[in-house]
Amino acid sequence: MAKTIKQLADELKVSKQTIQYHYQRLPAKNQQKNSQGTNLISTTAERIIRSKVAKPLLANKQQIGSKEPPKTNEENDELVTTLRREVEDLRHQREKQLATKDQQISNKDRQIDYLTKLIDQQQQLQLEIVAENHQLKEHVQKLNGFLEASNSEQKQQVNDKEDKTHKNNVNKNWWHFW
Repeated sequence: MAKTIKQLADELKVSKQTIQYHYQRLPAKNQQKNSQGTNLISTTAERIIRSKVAKPLLANKQQIGSKEPPKTNEENDELVTTLRREVEDLRHQREKQLATKDQQISNKDRQIDYLTKLIDQQQQLQLEIVAENHQLKEHVQKLNGFLEASNSEQKQQVNDKEDKTHKNNVNKNWWHFW
């Protein structure tokens, strides 16, 4: 038969807050409400709460000298079954969280690989640009050398022409004939 939180608290001689605390931590399938919205504690939920509240009570009773009656095998079996279900639920939640984290790590690894590839490409392009700049500088230096050589040859040719013109002009004067 289902009990209210107050009934179980009175029976176990603990506060309603203690029972409420343990009740809220039960799996949803073990939590019930009546038509007015009052929390009801099923026999399975009662056993779970009793086991959690009984430990501190047992310590207090041992100090006083009283003993709690031993639990039956059926109660123990139900408690073990409930605890196994809770453990299985927790395992399932943990596995789900780990799978999510693994997916997130995998996504981050792909992003890192992509960014590393982009950086590598950028470095290769930068090296190519530096090499091209070096080649262009050498080419410009060669062209400057050719221009300087060409200019000096032109100056020499101009000088030679001027010399020849000057000599021809000198030889054509009439007084040279005498």
